[in-house]
Amino acid sequence: MKKSVLALTLLFAVLQAISQDKPAEQEEPFKPYGKPIITVFANGHTIFQDGNSNSGFQLTRGYLGYEYNFSENFSGKVVFDIGNVGLNNYQMISFVKFAMVSYKHKNLSINFGLIPTIDFGVQEKFWGYRYIEKSYMDRFGLSPSADLGASVSYEFNDIVSVDFGVFNGEGYKLQQFDNFVKTALGVTVNPIKQITVRLVADVMGKDSTQITYGGFIGYKIEKFSVGGEYNYQQDHFMRPDHNYYGPSVYSTYIISKKFKIFARYDNLQSNKPEGDDEVWNFTKDGQFITAGFEYAPIKGIKMSPNYQGWIPTDNSEAVTTGLFFNIEVKL
Repeated sequence: MKKSVLALTLLFAVLQAISQDKPAEQEEPFKPYGKPIITVFANGHTIFQDGNSNSGFQLTRGYLGYEYNFSENFSGKVVFDIGNVGLNNYQMISFVKFAMVSYKHKNLSINFGLIPTIDFGVQEKFWGYRYIEKSYMDRFGLSPSADLGASVSYEFNDIVSVDFGVFNGEGYKLQQFDNFVKTALGVTVNPIKQITVRLVADVMGKDSTQITYGGFIGYKIEKFSVGGEYNYQQDHFMRPDHNYYGPSVYSTYIISKKFKIFARYDNLQSNKPEGDDEVWNFTKDGQFITAGFEYAPIKGIKMSPNYQGWIPTDNSEAVTTGLFFNIEVKL
């Protein structure tokens, strides 16, 4: 442990020396600065299922934190995630979402601590409506959005960038429970300005290995975007022959600076393990559909009336549909 801390300290010292290697006449005094991070997701909804309906309001998530830039190259960030996890009578529970130190110099970026994972950041940004619904990998539990570890990314040019990460594999809500770590590798290619291609894979385990694959392609022009991804996880939670997978497709059309319309379709499927009579994730498999429009009256506020539907693969389960009014407030 001491050797790891010493190595990390030496690494950042070298990076700091490199980042300061500039002609004196070009340097301007850097003034450290910081800013608060405050983001709130909420909604009002009416949900219909099996002839019944229920309505209500929810404060679904809050992010509270602070980001500080120590120098031109070094920064730090701490963010608390406050959400409804549905445990007993606890309505809102707070977790540390990010607690990280970052280094950036030219095309190189390094993150260390409780940091974002690399599996679906590109897809989530392209989807663009996190306050309405998580992206596919996050929603269905193929990968957590943050984890303890370190990541490195490098942009070779305007076309190709690569990122690599080593993580605990437990996510940001749990401590390390085993001796396994998760390693992840991602490649992003922009052959032309309008097209983004992303391939990512991560591996965790030893005797039984959980492997996650993800592929994404997105096309974006001035007023229209469409993206599609396909994700596959082998040996979920390192249980042999427990695989699940599926596509996600989403699109946005920009009507004006303040108005957008969007739609998305997800399909989650799982396999029947050898020797079992049933599909292992059958009760949770299904199709998710959402469509609506977004109104952004001023900077920092987004509103969206939208439809959301869940069609379970299990025909004995009722279809769930809902009318939502989601809002994001970001300071």
